[in-house]
Amino acid sequence: MLSRRAVLLGGATTVGAVAATGLGVEQGVLPGRPWLQAHLGLNGAAGVVPDVAPGPVETGSFASEHRLGAQTRWCVIRPPGRRRDLPVVVALHGLGQDSDTLLGPSMGLPRYLAAAVADGVPPFAIAAADGGTSYWHPRPDGEDAGAMVVDELLPLLAEHGLHTAPVDSIGLIGWSMGGYGALRLAGLLGSDRVAGVVASSPAIWTDPGDASSSGFADRSEYEQYTVVGHQADLDGIAVRVDCGTGDPFYRDVQDYVAGFAEDADVTSSFEPGAHAPAYWRRMLPDQLAFLGAAVAPQ
Repeated sequence: MLSRRAVLLGGATTVGAVAATGLGVEQGVLPGRPWLQAHLGLNGAAGVVPDVAPGPVETGSFASEHRLGAQTRWCVIRPPGRRRDLPVVVALHGLGQDSDTLLGPSMGLPRYLAAAVADGVPPFAIAAADGGTSYWHPRPDGEDAGAMVVDELLPLLAEHGLHTAPVDSIGLIGWSMGGYGALRLAGLLGSDRVAGVVASSPAIWTDPGDASSSGFADRSEYEQYTVVGHQADLDGIAVRVDCGTGDPFYRDVQDYVAGFAEDADVTSSFEPGAHAPAYWRRMLPDQLAFLGAAVAPQ
């Protein structure tokens, strides 16, 4: 069972030389740890999309000013049989993904949400929109998918009967690029607007020189928009961070979690898993339960 600031390290039991190698991989002292962990079968079982009927999914698109006029698809996922006036959790996809990815079989969000509410999680809706490859922050060319979420997506969702007005608190969840984006947006909006945030395998680098060139032009851009060192921006927000031990970001995410104040409302887990949908699906039931509790009307 998870507890706040808990670090749950998964292990594997093998024999002989394989056991010794596996221990080195888990401790991150061998070169190529993510590759070795995957090929030694140390990433745990893949999450299976629940075999339940999903709730309704509404989709649409708009020309996003903040994305330089790009036609931006959006979706709203509701649990089965639920009314329109629900709290909302905004989901931010990873690099190379889009809002359709979250609906499809690799993530299966509609079925996971239906299963969560059937299991007693307070009902909420999940909304997502295409964010391109911008890492959900301002880019040198003027694109800013994070501003698209705040200034364009949230008002659109309010028109569709969801709780996104300034007096309402939303939730945020993201994977990889979107995990970083969720932490950054939560810090920008603050506890008055965000009740809870989940970052799954967030793309975080403690060394700016290692940051992805896909989302950061140089060290200066990463340092300007990093969440490392800004953990206090999330004060008053329920935070959950999950990262697999076979993930290239594992050590940096550990360092990020360790940077929260001792009394911060932070839950974390580090168990076997790769930087992949198989791990992300496995974590979703607990993550959705966490968000349901956070955004439920008090």
